[in-house]
Amino acid sequence: MSTPPGEYYTEERWQNWLERIEEEEVDPENEDSARLLLNLQDDAAIAIAKIITDYEEGPLDEETALEEIDDIRQIVLEEVEIDDEEKLMLIDGVQTSLVCVFYAAEEFVAEGPAAEGTVTDYVEAAADAEAEEDLDAALGYCVQAGTLIIDGEELDVDAAAELEYGLVSEWVNGLDSLQTAMSDPEVVEEEDEESE
Repeated sequence: MSTPPGEYYTEERWQNWLERIEEEEVDPENEDSARLLLNLQDDAAIAIAKIITDYEEGPLDEETALEEIDDIRQIVLEEVEIDDEEKLMLIDGVQTSLVCVFYAAEEFVAEGPAAEGTVTDYVEAAADAEAEEDLDAALGYCVQAGTLIIDGEELDVDAAAELEYGLVSEWVNGLDSLQTAMSDPEVVEEEDEESE
C-alpha cells in the first residue's frame, strides 16, 4: 500500500516528538534519552525511505518525490523553540544529521547513485575535506555516500565510529539512520499506548 502524497510525515508528528523531548528529562548518557533522540531521527529517515521506495516502485514520479522530500525537510529543519538550551543542542544535532539524508535522497531521485567509489571512499574523502575546512565538499562526499547506501551499499559502522567528532560524523550518523530505514522501513512508535 503506497502512502498518499503529503502523508509521509506531518508537522504534527514532528511536534509530538519535540513535546516528548521537552517533557522528559533528557540526558544523552542515559539509554532511554539516547533512544528517544535516535527515534526522532530514525522516524524522519523512515519517511524519506518510504518516499524513495514509492519513487522506485512507481507511485511517485521524480517531481512529486522531490516535493515530498522537501516538505519533510521544511518541517524537520524549522527552528525549534524550546527553552532548555541542552535539549535545543541535542535536537540541533538530530537536525544536522538529517541534512545529509535529505540531500542524499534528492540526489538519488534526481541523479541516481554515485557512479563510482564506495561508501567508505566517500566518507574518508568527506573527513579529509572537513579537516581542510572545506565543508561544502565534505557534505558533497557524504551525499554521494548516501546515494550508494540508498542503492544498497553498506556503511561500515566501525569506520564511521572512528571519525573525529564534527559535521561529517553527524552527517554519517544520519546516513546510518537512513541505512536502517532503507532496510527496515517500519514506523517508530511515537507514543506509548498507555498514555492515550
